[in-house]
Amino acid sequence: MTLFTIRQDFRAPSFGPTSQAEIYSEAMAQYRWADEIGFDFAVISEHHGLDDGWIPSPIVAAAAVAGATKRIPIMLSAVIVPLHDPIRLAEQLSVLDHLSQGRVWTVAGAGYRAIEFEMAGVDMKRRGALLESHLRTMIQAWTGEPFEYEGRTVRVTPKPFSDPHPRVLVGGGVEVAARRAARLHLPMMPMNTEPKLQEWYHDEAKKVGYTGGFVMVPQGPTFIHVTNDPEKAWAEIGEYLLYETQTYASFQTPGQWSTPKVDASNVEDLKKSAQIVVGTPEQVIEAARSIPQFGAMTFNPLAGGLPPKLAWESLELFAAEVLPQLRVDG
Repeated sequence: MTLFTIRQDFRAPSFGPTSQAEIYSEAMAQYRWADEIGFDFAVISEHHGLDDGWIPSPIVAAAAVAGATKRIPIMLSAVIVPLHDPIRLAEQLSVLDHLSQGRVWTVAGAGYRAIEFEMAGVDMKRRGALLESHLRTMIQAWTGEPFEYEGRTVRVTPKPFSDPHPRVLVGGGVEVAARRAARLHLPMMPMNTEPKLQEWYHDEAKKVGYTGGFVMVPQGPTFIHVTNDPEKAWAEIGEYLLYETQTYASFQTPGQWSTPKVDASNVEDLKKSAQIVVGTPEQVIEAARSIPQFGAMTFNPLAGGLPPKLAWESLELFAAEVLPQLRVDG
């Protein structure tokens, strides 16, 4: 079974023809479209201080998506937890859990862009410890009972819609992150496919007596564009996709490995990446069939400020000629 995911970062770079307002409007319309045709996840991320307006408020956006859709699960991937006050974050996610009736999944990330920690006045060196302590605080807060936090009594209401709390997965891509997730009795959504992550996670889970946990490994392409003329499409979308991949790659810290990262100096480099599929309906069907079970085909239709008209042409062709065949395949 292949999962179908649609991601929006709400970016509107200055070189593109599309305004920020248009990007928001079209992104919401595409989430509604994905909900209607049966996509498995709507994904929203978090970054701060980008010239192109990369969305800094995923919880607000998720509330809008929840209100605009009926059934699609919404994944916040990821919320940079150390940048937030854990009590306020617990409150916001509890309200969002009610508004969505349990449809929101939150990937709790530690963060990795120094400028974001500087903006928030948070010591980046403490991000791992802060992620763990904040999550422990949030889990306690979701009981709805008063408790002591930093020398004062606090209480988070309402209790979440979901029992015992909203679905939370711990992000990361190294051993300490995998063991942290298990210690917290939470599943893990890693940022890469490092094989040892599952080994480390389950080893720690055994040590702390946690059963039922899992590691949701990200597999599959992270940009899909369906077209009847791939060369023409590359000429139209290449600069936007190159901007998307180069800016994301620039975020990565030395030694960091993230599955969506593509190292590309030019469009020809993009064409060689397994993370990017730009092809005819037949080629996209073939690519989908090669994805491991429970891997995902991720659509980022407005990547890098890609013009909505081009994005919609791809999505509509996917719905008409690719999705029906993949449903037959099961």
